[in-house]
Amino acid sequence: MSITTVETQPIQGQKPGTSGLRKKTQVFMQRHYLENFAQAVFNAIGGAKGKTFVLGGDGRYFNDRAAQVILRMAAANGAKKVIVGQGALLSTPAASNLIRINKTDGGLIMSASHNPGGPDEDFGIKFNAANGGPAPESLTDKIFAETENISEYKMMEGHDIDLDAPGTTKLGDMEVEVVDPVADYAAMMEKLFDFDAIGQMIAGGFRIRFDAMCAITGPYAVEILENRLGAPRGTVVNRIPLPDFGGMHPDPNPVWAKQLMDEMWSAEAPDFGAASDGDGDRNMIVGRETYVSPSDSLAILAAHADSAPGYKDGLSGVARSMPTSQAVDRVAAKKGLDCFETPTGWKFFGNLMDAGHVNLCGEESFGTGSDHVREKDGLWAVLMWLNILAARKSSVGDLLAGHWKEYGRNYYSRHDFEGLDTAKATAMLDDLKGRLTGLKGSEIEGMTVAHADDFAYTDPVDGSVSKGQGIRIVFEDGSRIVMRLSGTGTTGATLRVYLERYVAGPDGLDRDAQEALAPVIRAAHQLADIERHTGRSEPDVIT
Repeated sequence: MSITTVETQPIQGQKPGTSGLRKKTQVFMQRHYLENFAQAVFNAIGGAKGKTFVLGGDGRYFNDRAAQVILRMAAANGAKKVIVGQGALLSTPAASNLIRINKTDGGLIMSASHNPGGPDEDFGIKFNAANGGPAPESLTDKIFAETENISEYKMMEGHDIDLDAPGTTKLGDMEVEVVDPVADYAAMMEKLFDFDAIGQMIAGGFRIRFDAMCAITGPYAVEILENRLGAPRGTVVNRIPLPDFGGMHPDPNPVWAKQLMDEMWSAEAPDFGAASDGDGDRNMIVGRETYVSPSDSLAILAAHADSAPGYKDGLSGVARSMPTSQAVDRVAAKKGLDCFETPTGWKFFGNLMDAGHVNLCGEESFGTGSDHVREKDGLWAVLMWLNILAARKSSVGDLLAGHWKEYGRNYYSRHDFEGLDTAKATAMLDDLKGRLTGLKGSEIEGMTVAHADDFAYTDPVDGSVSKGQGIRIVFEDGSRIVMRLSGTGTTGATLRVYLERYVAGPDGLDRDAQEALAPVIRAAHQLADIERHTGRSEPDVIT
């Protein structure tokens, strides 16, 4: 097989964000686009020669073709070996696990996470480092610099590799090992959780519904929930990964997982419901007529983690992203645990986990995980919940109510304004930033501003500083407003407005969240003057 050096030139806009490079699928399919970025990754890590990588993705449209291109480029660049998920499929947490247990030099994950898939939707690629976690900012900066200076890439000419059957083959001098994408991950889960206790709970009549949203978690959930834990066949719905996710938006929240929400509020509702996203790293937890916010879910897992064998010795510490509610902070304070507040992005948790500071972390955007891998992990969170319910012999609703009674309730919601004009959204936040220093002491909607800033984070492990991570407005009663522009979309800008209000109890713990947050919502709209800047008075998605 011959190696060809292909002349190319930089393509604008190949700047990876916290979750890699995401663009419309048709953009990735343009001549040189995928190749330029893959070569930039290899260049940025000091070359691929002699190195071993993991490769897989969530099965979205173009996943299979992109895998073949990346394999031929890895071989041309002198890689020693690539471990590929069968069918070029791997959930993001499973890929992280394979990187770690095989001690590879990193991995390329093909996914746009919770974004829709299809020829006219989204595609993405990110590089995970040797610890199994997303590339740190220092590395993504190097990758971007390489994309701006690239002049050639290397490609091995040859036929496609058969990725449908496990086994080992050669591509030039490079070894390609195709592995079962589920086996190692399922074995890890069986070590972390009490499968006997969960299985007995299921055998006793406890009913589960898991919505895989026609995405990557389907095969994992079938193997673990149905095959190993004994849940009836059909427990996992939308179980087959499809290139367009069956037309679904694979984002596990009450809006996009409406089918599951309707079932959980029906007369025949099961005891426990859950959903995961495109690449398997997010989760939504629902009980019978009970929605669990991601922030409350993180707090409950922190309070009861020692129910699971893998965490029987307790937690070393916890961490949350800055926009996530402070519910877990209250658990940490009571248990004497260190609690870290980081910017949005799992890479910040990775540093803390590698240093042993924390072994449980989470984000308000339906992401929860621990130090078993270096990614958030949707199915892991589901199994942790099931283990806790089995140990506590409790329903989801009773466990949540008991938690609020003990710790108080952090009413919380996120309002997303999608597809905004980027210039207008940026101007709105810039205008608000210019007024932050003068907000302290001012009163709005009966609340007095105690503190306002643009969040900056100094990493306690490596000393790196991340500025401009989101506007925070904190009121004297503990209520908070956080605003930031999301970097996970591919069209326009998404304004995320995070709203929080604490009620200590014992009264006022069972109100509708939007009702309880009403004054905070009004304050957010007034402070940012959202409608004047964007023309929008209502969010597109409320979670």
